[in-house]
This record gives sequence, structure tokens and C-alpha cells, in this order.
Amino acid sequence: MATTTTRSPAATGTTTAPRTPRRRDDSRLALLFILPALIGFLVFMVWPTLRGIYLSFTRFNLLTPPEFNGMDNYVRMVQDPVFWNSLKVTIWYVFLNILFQTILALIIAVMMQRLTKRTWLRGIVLTPYLVSNVVAAMIFLWVLDFQLGIGNKLLEVIGVERIAFFSSEAWVIPTIAGVNVWRHVGYTALLIFAGLQTIPETVYEAGRIDGAGEPRMFRSITVPLLRPILGLVLIITVVGSFQVFDTVAIATRGGPVDSSRVLQYYIYDVAFGRFQFGYASAMSVALLIVLMIITFLQYRLTRASTSDLN
Repeated sequence: MATTTTRSPAATGTTTAPRTPRRRDDSRLALLFILPALIGFLVFMVWPTLRGIYLSFTRFNLLTPPEFNGMDNYVRMVQDPVFWNSLKVTIWYVFLNILFQTILALIIAVMMQRLTKRTWLRGIVLTPYLVSNVVAAMIFLWVLDFQLGIGNKLLEVIGVERIAFFSSEAWVIPTIAGVNVWRHVGYTALLIFAGLQTIPETVYEAGRIDGAGEPRMFRSITVPLLRPILGLVLIITVVGSFQVFDTVAIATRGGPVDSSRVLQYYIYDVAFGRFQFGYASAMSVALLIVLMIITFLQYRLTRASTSDLN
């Protein structure tokens, strides 16, 4: 009876390489999920931007086809005193909004980090952000009304004279900035709070061992290690602040005497009030260039792409 023998790979002097499992390629599936967002980005962001750049070199009023006029719109913009006043008003608003919003958000985030981390508290902090800009503007327009507003009634109770918050040239931009700080500070605080979670507790323990108090640890540990998050928050808030429109449109309509005519409202007025879409597009392109320059400078100066935790 014949017998068969099997030899092991070691006996024959040959080795068999172990099989490696083939990795599944999910690239097509990923592209399928990305496709709707990509189409929306191209249709609602890229195409309008390119169309706006083209219209900025034309004379266009919706009634006739666009007529190419070269750099006339940009020359008009440089010579337009209302444009420069709108830009100045916008920069003043952005400065106030960023200053108070960042400081308050940083304080709120640190308090949530150091005192309590309860989820319901984060929900309360975020609640104003869920209110639309239009509703917030209408509420504060009523609360701060010079004659009937609850805010001015309270000022009278404590012995302070009434303030024309929305009808005074000196108070209108700080008031609009205050309304938007109230609405957005919770969202900004949660962004900073998320950044605080990335700082190891051992760093603070080392600071306590060295005898550092809370103010010293805030200056020497929290703020430096939060630099990338603060850089991101500044970029987001600055870009958003330059686009302020709703509060002005509802509360002041650019008044009194153009003291609250921010650039976005002026662009809207020129486009949809005077039907000068070519000139409005030129101002929009100028605003886009300003925001790109500011974003680039902020990114480089804050070194938002690097972290001291590494």
C-alpha cells in the first residue's frame, strides 16, 4: 500500500510569506458622501464669487445685459466718501465686537473649566446663539427704546439719565456691538472651552507645586497653550464681524446720519435699493480682499498652525 508524505516548508528549504489582508478602499464611498456638499459649495459659493468678480467690471442693473466698463467701479469706490465712512464704521464695530466678545468668552470658558463642567450650564451659555439675529435685534430695540424701553426705565431707577442707544451717533455702534456680543459670546466661549480640554491637568499641577496662583497660571499656562484656538476664534469672529448686517437693517437702517451704515448694509443698499449691481460687486470684491489679507495676517501672527503642547 502506497503512502504519501507531506513535507513542511522548513524541510524543503522554502518559506511561505504570510498573507496580508487587503485593505478595503473606501475612496469611492467617501467621494459619494462628499459629493452633495461639494456641489453645494461650487453652486452657492464658488460660482457666485466668480460671477461677482466678473460683474465688478461691468455696469449692470438687472434690466439690461452687463456692460463692461473696466475699472470704473473701482475708481468710483476709491472716490466715494460714503464707502470710506462705511469702512471706518465697520472697523470700529469689529474692534468693539472682537474686544469684548473675546474677553468675555475667555472668562466664561475658564470659569466653566475651573469651577464646573456641567452639561446643562453649557446649554444655558449657548442659548443666546440659538436666537436669530433678527429676533435679537427686535428684542433689544424694544428693551433699549428711549421712551418705553425697560433698559432706560432701569437707568432712571438707579438715577442715570436715559440713553438714546439706537439713535445717538456716539452710542449706536457700541450698542449694536453689545447686542451681537450677547448673541455670540456663548458660542465663542464653547470653542475656547473645547480648547481648554486639550491642556493636560498635569501642567496646572506642576504650576501649583511651584507656588503659582490662578492669575499667574492663567497668564503663563492657559493663554500661551490656548494660542492656536484663540487664533482660530479670532479668524472666525473677525470674518463674521465684518459681515454684520441683520442688526443694522432691523434696528437703525444705517442711521443716524450714516453713523451705523456698515459696509455690508451699504453694499445691500447700492445693489437692491439703487440696482447698481456692478458697483456693489466691486465693493464686495474689495471686502473679500480685505478679509483675505486680515485672515492671512492673523494666521501668521498668531501661529495658529502650531501648538506649544508638542
